[in-house]
Amino acid sequence: MTSTPHPPLPLTLDKSAAMPLTDQIHRGISAAIERSVLTPGMRLPSWIDLAAQLGVSRGTVRVAYEKLAADQLIEASRAAGTRVAERPSRARGSDEALDPGAFVSMYRELTAGPGLFQPGIPSRDSLPAKLMARLRTRALAAETSGAALYPDPRGELALRREIAGYLAVARGLVCSPDQVLVTGGYAAGLGLVLRALGLEGRRAWMEEPGFFFTRHALELGRLTPVPVLVDEEGLDVDAGWRDAPDAALAVVTPGQQAPLGVTMSLRRRLRLMDWAASTGGWIVEDDYLSELQLQGRAAPALASLDRHGRVLHIGSFSKTIDPRLRLGFVVAPASLAARLGEVAACLAPPPGPAAQLAVAAFMRDGHYLRHLRRTKRLYLAQREGLLRALRDRGLGGSHPAALAVLVRTPDGVSDLAVARALFAFGIAPAPLSVWFARPAQARSGLMLSVATAPATQVERACDRVVETLTRFAPAGTAWRPAT
Repeated sequence: MTSTPHPPLPLTLDKSAAMPLTDQIHRGISAAIERSVLTPGMRLPSWIDLAAQLGVSRGTVRVAYEKLAADQLIEASRAAGTRVAERPSRARGSDEALDPGAFVSMYRELTAGPGLFQPGIPSRDSLPAKLMARLRTRALAAETSGAALYPDPRGELALRREIAGYLAVARGLVCSPDQVLVTGGYAAGLGLVLRALGLEGRRAWMEEPGFFFTRHALELGRLTPVPVLVDEEGLDVDAGWRDAPDAALAVVTPGQQAPLGVTMSLRRRLRLMDWAASTGGWIVEDDYLSELQLQGRAAPALASLDRHGRVLHIGSFSKTIDPRLRLGFVVAPASLAARLGEVAACLAPPPGPAAQLAVAAFMRDGHYLRHLRRTKRLYLAQREGLLRALRDRGLGGSHPAALAVLVRTPDGVSDLAVARALFAFGIAPAPLSVWFARPAQARSGLMLSVATAPATQVERACDRVVETLTRFAPAGTAWRPAT
């Protein structure tokens, strides 16, 4: 095989960014290989030469190259030097059986990071990290010093009590601790609910656009998702009734719709309750970001209106504390609580007690509510800073959507391609189009999270967004940032 001489690498480093330089180099070269900017057999500069080109230490580049080699993206030899590998780890063909699957690949791509503007990740600046570390250390000590017994499959009573108390105060949802089940995050809660309801073979209303993980979860649960359009009042219940009158389930994000951010109107909420009561349908309320409503007071939980025991409320601490906790909860109607407890005991136990007890202490001492207030102030300031930076660069049409700002992309341009290009620079917005189930209705755009938009980096990151959008705009199109 003949190696092609290396061109200048398409790398730009931001030495003021939170992301380590090693990760920026690794990410930039990986993205260039994925986009075929760097092709198999192409020579790369030695790590000594690249370090000189980028103005960084040799060790920084060497570690990045070692990571790329471990990913099977590059290979090095004394004779041929460093070059792009002939068969990177994502290649298809004879390795098809080893491929993790299209969904897992997409999941890993969309949750990779850390990156600026990355959705679904809380800010590191608002959480009292030292306090949380002390609470977790104390809880772990209590766990390891206690008797080695199997824990309650519904979760630690201390945490279930705190969750019930918090929901009554903050979400208007009155329930007993016996109705609360602790889970390993939102996904585990949804899996628990689907298993307990036993609706295999039935149809389910799904918001359009809506959370693609939820859509795939319904399919894995042997249900058929039916996309139902969302407007300024939330899910169009009458449209769902018309298009899928036999549906047995509706999954909604009424507090702040994912991804558009609208709050479901009271009229639609009552209509949805009527549908469930009259048809025997079930409602899963994904309480997505409702604790972090930045405009006015958050609407009460949909489950607070439930008089017929048809709503299962799912919450999570991933976006308010830390996604690595893998901690969430389900509030079941009293008539279903025992059934969910049975499923949890046999199929879906909660995380270990230490993480639960640490969060229980965090809530019991009032830290959680203070943390939420502090976080909302921070996010509001960061959102204003992001909107201002976008307006200053001619993107005044951008508008808030929950904890993100939605930026449109040029006509005919793949928002996924733009997002991948930005990822090489440590910028990780979510493409809007992947939230749509029906390609004909899909809209293209970038969702820039305000939680991961620190004031010290937002100006430079917005410059990069505008530069990338302009580069992707087809020649001769009218799209350009306004001047």
